[in-house]
Amino acid sequence: MPFGLYLHIPYCFSKCRYCDFYSRPGARGVPPEYTDALLRELARHTGGEPLRPDTIYFGGGTPSLLDPAAVARLIEAAQPAPGAEITLEANPETVDYNTLSAYRAAGVNRISFGVQSARDDQLRRLGRPHTARQARQALADAVRAGFERINGDIMMALPYYTQAEFDDTLALLEEGGANHISAYLLKIEPDSAFGRKPPEGLPTADQAADFYLYGVEQLEAHGYRQYEISNFARPGQEGRHNLIYWDCGDYLGLGPAAHSCVGGRRFYYPADTEAFLRGDTPPVEDGVCGAEDYLILQLRLRHGLNLAEYKRRFGKEFTPRQRAFLDQCARQGYARFNGETLALTPAGMIVQNSILVELI
Repeated sequence: MPFGLYLHIPYCFSKCRYCDFYSRPGARGVPPEYTDALLRELARHTGGEPLRPDTIYFGGGTPSLLDPAAVARLIEAAQPAPGAEITLEANPETVDYNTLSAYRAAGVNRISFGVQSARDDQLRRLGRPHTARQARQALADAVRAGFERINGDIMMALPYYTQAEFDDTLALLEEGGANHISAYLLKIEPDSAFGRKPPEGLPTADQAADFYLYGVEQLEAHGYRQYEISNFARPGQEGRHNLIYWDCGDYLGLGPAAHSCVGGRRFYYPADTEAFLRGDTPPVEDGVCGAEDYLILQLRLRHGLNLAEYKRRFGKEFTPRQRAFLDQCARQGYARFNGETLALTPAGMIVQNSILVELI
């Protein structure tokens, strides 16, 4: 089974209005002592032995505030396996050809841009500090720097959203060389600026569902195959790191608010950067990865849940009542269920929570 390493970079220029991830806005870079803290924790978890992860993911925050030399130090310390996927999230306004070339030379082989929209008025509304022109330039610079694996994010069902805005954003990413796209609906989180003061012009739940189905249809038509509820890729370009999460595999997360699951045991670091820098707050135990986690995560994937594997791992089987419910879901177009595999359709993914309520 593949093993993943997640490195959380909590620093960012400013907090986007929809964001409730743990981050520290107002930064213009990542202090060297934070890199040192990541290296310290990596050594603590491995006892100084090579970790040899199959994937490394720099997430944030804004990982592209990291100096490329720091990225190189972290990759070298992890000693990834041959052919490892190494992803770095980047905001378009924080990179240019030189920094992207330096990231590529450091060992990063997959870049993920938070584009979100091709409309500058929408980007301002979201609190994104980049423009559509900067996003186009960042994509062009990434291709020129030698990146062959490029992801771009699209947010749907934004204030005053239209299908034309989706089309423009898809065109920006496709023309820019993205071979993987993460496309997801805006979710108003209580602890975000939008949660405290919701924006005007939000679509209804039914309108948001229609935008999602339209997005799936258009992405598939442009050659981006849906393999997970919010992820679409050209053949062979699926994100290997996140697949470890969805398959309940092993991964180590380092940094404040970073979560891990190793050998079925879950733990996380408290959301406190100062404590992480000091190294005096150990990870918090968070239970185990069980049958419910596996069921929820597998139903995010288009290939769905294999019932024989579900039984082999957890000794679980669906009851006759649950099977009858799944047959009904299949008749109504929400799922594909042949008695051996349960896979949700795009329409079923919209109502996934309701389906899970019947199965858990």
